[in-house]
Amino acid sequence: MSRGRLRVYLGAAPGVGKTYAMLGEGRRGLERGRDVVVGFVETHGRPRTEALLEGLEIIPRKTIVYRGTTFTELDVAAVIERAPKVALVDELAHTNVPGSKNVKRWQDIDEILDAGIDVVSTVNIQHLESVNDVVQEITGVPQRETVPDEVVRRADQIELVDMSPDALRRRMAHGNVYAPSKVDAALSNYFRVGNLTALRELALLWVAGKVDDQLDRYRADHGIATTWEARERVVVALTGGPEGDTLVRRAARIAARTKGADLLAVHVTSADGLAGADPASLTRQRTLVEDMGGTYHQVVGDDIPRALLDFARGVNATQLVLGASRRGRFAQVFSRGVGVETTARSGSIDVHMITHEEAKKGRGRPGRSRAALTRTRRLSGWALAVAGMPLLTAVLTPFRDLLSLPSEILFFLCLTVGVALAGGMWPAITAAVGGSLLLNWYFTPPIGEFTISDPENLFALLVFVLVAAAVSTIVDIAARRTREAARASADAELLSTLAGHVLRGQAAVPSLLERMRETFGLSSVTLLERRPEAARTPDDQSDPDVWRIVATSGGAPSTCPGQSDTDVVIDEDMMLAAKGGPLEAADRTVLEAFAAEAAVALRQERLQEAAEQARPLAEADKMRTALLAAVSHDLRTPLASAKAAVESLAGTEIAWSREDRDELLATADESLDKLARLVANLLDMSRLQAGVLGANPQPIALEEIIPRAIDDLGPLRDRIEGDVSIELPEILADPALLERVLVNLMSNAVRYSPPDKTVLITASWHGEHVEIRVMDRGPGIPPEAHDRVFQPFQRLGDRDNHSGVGLGLALSRGLTEAMGGTLVPEETPGGGLTMILTLPISSRAVTP
Repeated sequence: MSRGRLRVYLGAAPGVGKTYAMLGEGRRGLERGRDVVVGFVETHGRPRTEALLEGLEIIPRKTIVYRGTTFTELDVAAVIERAPKVALVDELAHTNVPGSKNVKRWQDIDEILDAGIDVVSTVNIQHLESVNDVVQEITGVPQRETVPDEVVRRADQIELVDMSPDALRRRMAHGNVYAPSKVDAALSNYFRVGNLTALRELALLWVAGKVDDQLDRYRADHGIATTWEARERVVVALTGGPEGDTLVRRAARIAARTKGADLLAVHVTSADGLAGADPASLTRQRTLVEDMGGTYHQVVGDDIPRALLDFARGVNATQLVLGASRRGRFAQVFSRGVGVETTARSGSIDVHMITHEEAKKGRGRPGRSRAALTRTRRLSGWALAVAGMPLLTAVLTPFRDLLSLPSEILFFLCLTVGVALAGGMWPAITAAVGGSLLLNWYFTPPIGEFTISDPENLFALLVFVLVAAAVSTIVDIAARRTREAARASADAELLSTLAGHVLRGQAAVPSLLERMRETFGLSSVTLLERRPEAARTPDDQSDPDVWRIVATSGGAPSTCPGQSDTDVVIDEDMMLAAKGGPLEAADRTVLEAFAAEAAVALRQERLQEAAEQARPLAEADKMRTALLAAVSHDLRTPLASAKAAVESLAGTEIAWSREDRDELLATADESLDKLARLVANLLDMSRLQAGVLGANPQPIALEEIIPRAIDDLGPLRDRIEGDVSIELPEILADPALLERVLVNLMSNAVRYSPPDKTVLITASWHGEHVEIRVMDRGPGIPPEAHDRVFQPFQRLGDRDNHSGVGLGLALSRGLTEAMGGTLVPEETPGGGLTMILTLPISSRAVTP
């Protein structure tokens, strides 16, 4: 019996229509004559979903009693016994009630599939094991029911049930997902626009990855090596040369011409790991690629064109960007070059050959490398060659009649190999030539002459010289490679130390310079910067007045690049000057990587200093804005009310009744109370701005602050509906300032809500913050005006009555940010405005 096929409907969140789509598929199958049954479907009381169940055969659920409570679960045995063609089983990630045969429903589905029955199921992205922690971080809600990704990936067909966040929130507001009593709380917590957008992106990316896997599997199964242009992927090849920046920018422009195109950079390193590009240049180019939204990759291969094309075909690339050859014309006569060879083998991949300023200038002459062997070994080899050959001749001469020429040649060959092992190539070549002459004079007939009568002896001598030369060459190459490998290992260790230095947050410029000085044994290392006012001249490298010292480590610093033994150009205005002797080319390469990191660290320090300097100014500006907003309106309103009441009482034109006088006195008293509280707050803010009084954040409970703020609204308090849990953690805020903010927000919401609608205030806990939401059902404000509502001197009464600009919002935001919180607007589903006040929880709050 063949295994059944699994089809999964994947959604970003509850309510997007997964179950609806599954039941729709079941009904279509039934109309086509397929045997379809419902194994388990959870409608959640949604009428339109329940309507789709009509006409479908439903397998009765299995009843399980657990701890005195009755539960129903999927009856796997009943479904298998019924043996339909297709079974509809909802909620793939569901955890079964203890006492069930299987712990998870996906295991039940596996049994049904093994019985040869096709299954259609549903799952939400938050239930996949690989993204479970990400979802919890986004939403603040842990998901206890999960399903392994592999279970879903094994599905024969996965369909994404997609819906925009705004559309889903409208469905909820209309009561199509949850009961009306749960809608506001759900919209304020899990179903926020940001949460839904992030979950939707996770779902789309997960399905896109699944589609890519299916495409790669199909191409592999059918032996398809050509590129399928399902999506533009531009690969740029980097050598670490000076043309790399030009190539990256050109490739980025090519990728930008097609929406959704991918940019990938690749560098091919030699398989021996010894020869490589400048690490500082590659690091800079890698940063440039990532800044442009691309990714950097490194592959190993001796055949560079093949390695490039293998990588390009592996990622299904459509275009490959290469730089024009830097080799001269003479070099191109003997080899076509990487660009030409790659183009010839590219097949369906488009190859762009980009010209640049470095084209045909040559790669430059490499610096002379150190000898492969140490001085001691080379001297030992020369001594053995000069003294060993005559000594061996003196030892063998008495036995000349007893030994044949091949035996004598073997003795000399052994000594020559010993010389090669000790001193390398040139001592060994000298020993081979000298040994051949000694063999010719003392051991080859006619003896005492540099002539050879037997051609076979001549051949033996030639073989002796060739073997000696070959052995000495191999020894020299092996020693050189050993030295290069040790050098590469040391460089890698240094760069690894540098990377760890940065990752541990120790990227301060003096620390890097000190590490640089210790690493290369320098007497001083200085970071120099060109003075902005200094003119550029041909001799400015030796002019101390042109440069200023940014940071230094060690002894007497270099005041200009010309005073140093080694200088490294970082950019047009910055150089690194080192004293303590010149460095070799290999050392200079690593030094450049250190210098590049020192420049980055300097820029980070300066940016941080600028931010620190700007922070007090920004805070002062926020407070000034809040003060002006309050003075422009909030002081005027209670003053006008109190003045009108007092003038009415003082007037003699109207004889007020006792009830009217009491009402006017109450109005004046209420207005003056508001004025007194506002003046006190304004004085505190003025002292805060002057630096003599700070906000006093302290742990407070919302259930204490919100009722006081509602009471401050006076007659408007009846229009407020609160839904604040007592289980929320304490927040860190200034009680007086927070109360003032809440009064402003609630009075503003009441003022612009219809008379028959209440204003809802809710609070919810999200990680390290608590969100307070004040939701009205008024006209709302357009999204493009969300930032303008917090500008000073704007209020609803000063414009048309449909602009939606809130009362006292500038003051509210200023006070909120002074307490370390945020205040942002959001559209209320179904119409209206929601103000979201976010404040940090107290450190003594218990983390869930």
